[in-house]
Amino acid sequence: MRIATRGSPLARWQAETVAAALAEHDVMAELVIVETEGDIDRTRPIWELAGRGVFVKEVQAAVLDGRADVAVHSAKDMMSTPTDGLTIVGCLRRGDVRDALVGSAFDTLRAGATVATGSVRRRAQLAHLRPDLRFVGVRGNMGTRVEAASADDIDAVVVAAVALERLGMHDRIGGYLDATQVVPQVGQGAVAVEARAGDQATAEALTAIVDPVTTRCVGAERAYLAELGGGCDLPVGAHAVADGGEIRIAAVLGSLDGQVMLRHEDSDPDGEALGRRMADLLLNHRGGRRLLDERGA
Repeated sequence: MRIATRGSPLARWQAETVAAALAEHDVMAELVIVETEGDIDRTRPIWELAGRGVFVKEVQAAVLDGRADVAVHSAKDMMSTPTDGLTIVGCLRRGDVRDALVGSAFDTLRAGATVATGSVRRRAQLAHLRPDLRFVGVRGNMGTRVEAASADDIDAVVVAAVALERLGMHDRIGGYLDATQVVPQVGQGAVAVEARAGDQATAEALTAIVDPVTTRCVGAERAYLAELGGGCDLPVGAHAVADGGEIRIAAVLGSLDGQVMLRHEDSDPDGEALGRRMADLLLNHRGGRRLLDERGA
């Protein structure tokens, strides 16, 4: 089985983890390395590329044109709506969903500290908690971002905790941000696998390695994001967990400067219906539509 993936160390870890899981079911796999738009374009801030699938489209194309059988992605990089010709089979068991700080713990950041992040979600939620903080952008692979914390003019860098853990860099974590304090990105910590629509044999092989609970939770988060609309470039986060037979989602939608931060939490057995309902609530009953209008959406 041929697995399409980006060539970054973290992407390779994800694809190799899928290959190892398949091998446990006597399915041998090889990697097909693909360069994506997000890998090539290193000049624009990452927030300008958000929501466009710049780290997944070329990987998906490799499956669609027959160069590969499976596409492996960080679930958080995927578009909120399905891609024609492909089926999301599911997600592997989820890792840590939290954000982490390299360089300092959040509670020990000095007044007026400078925090590096390329995420408007992280920036807005941190600004909401600490209006005194100053923010700068950061790009590059995980090693580059971690090293940015050593710069004299940067006090901390915010990244996904799971990325550091999977790359053996957990010793660089200065502190974690609780998921109730800073709501994670949709799909954070999850590895998603896609196959061509109609490729039943590949889908069956992948079904044996995906985690139903993670798949259900990520599906609920993606439903929330999809209902907000593909043009939404505001700070958005959602975290779903299984609670018995129900799915509980904590969701956030805010202004870019963090002054407005709309939050809601609810549960329902139908996670995807819940995600759509929560998006409608924040958009049409809590002021989210006004935030979009002010952004010119």
